[in-house]
Amino acid sequence: MPKTKITIVPTSNEAILKFEADRFLTNHNSFEFNNIDDAKHSPLAQQLFYLPFVKKVYIASNFVAIERYNIVEWNDVQDEVAKQIEDYISNDGIIVTEEAVKPKAAVTVYAESTPNPSVLKFVCNKVLVPGLYEFTSIEEAKPSPLATALFQFPFVKNVFMEKNFISITKFDIIEWEEITLQLREFIKSYVEDGKTILNDDAPKQLNKTEEAIEQKFEALDDTSKNIVNILEEYVKPAVASDGGNIEFKSYDENTKKVEVLLQGACSGCPSSTFTLKNGIESMLREMLNDAAITVDAINN
Repeated sequence: MPKTKITIVPTSNEAILKFEADRFLTNHNSFEFNNIDDAKHSPLAQQLFYLPFVKKVYIASNFVAIERYNIVEWNDVQDEVAKQIEDYISNDGIIVTEEAVKPKAAVTVYAESTPNPSVLKFVCNKVLVPGLYEFTSIEEAKPSPLATALFQFPFVKNVFMEKNFISITKFDIIEWEEITLQLREFIKSYVEDGKTILNDDAPKQLNKTEEAIEQKFEALDDTSKNIVNILEEYVKPAVASDGGNIEFKSYDENTKKVEVLLQGACSGCPSSTFTLKNGIESMLREMLNDAAITVDAINN
């Protein structure tokens, strides 16, 4: 291939410079990369991000545009950058991979209020996680890159994920109307970009494989198994629609006390502890035919 010629073209923004090529670089597609991780499908952009003054890289059909940080002036570095791009393209360097050109799946995310004023439920049109996961801190969230990213927002207190939704608990320092759009767009972009939501080893690491759940269930006594089945069939679907979960913790045969854990929107909800405790209590007493059963609801 003959050597590519790069022409330096100023733009209306003095921080951005265009490097025009005398050949097509992409198949009429345009790409914008904000950092080296963002540029994983563009080896050319990744190479440019190694330059300490590069802030953003745009690649279009016949040019590369670079936005610089103010630590340098373009006059001091533009010729070296042009030569680097010229050499890279002339040596048949990959500009963007096939992955980059694949159309993104259409992702929709909408926010739903929950009975808990501190919790909002973000519902996606695709499955996010295989089961139920709750993280109460950034340290706990290590098995989930998405939960870890959400904890970077200073107002995020708790992240609860189940199937196709994420319930986020906020600190009281801010109102939902100030952050809902920001969170919705963040989750939408994250899912659209195909980033990892849950690490492959997370179910095993958190003891949530199907085998582990089955073993835990089989180790229970018969009454506890009945309680778990009642919760699964009659209680969980209703609380999941509100962005929460009720998890069986224990049953004491002597005291007839059942402990359940409130998660997601149920946890810390002003009304849920009383309402759910009494609702579950009445249901278990009736379905197990034992009026002595009591329920303790624990906030996670």
